[in-house]
Amino acid sequence: MRVKVTITCKNCGERFVLRGRRERGKLETGFKQCLCNNTKLFEIEEEPV
Repeated sequence: MRVKVTITCKNCGERFVLRGRRERGKLETGFKQCLCNNTKLFEIEEEPV
């Protein structure tokens, strides 16, 4: 299932809007890290497309 994903970095506040897939209960977007090198502290919101 396709979803629109909004990722907000809790470290610097940078926002990313991506398309992703939800398969077998897991969300896959290919996103690895923020511009500030943060790899763990994110707020993730998704909505169906």
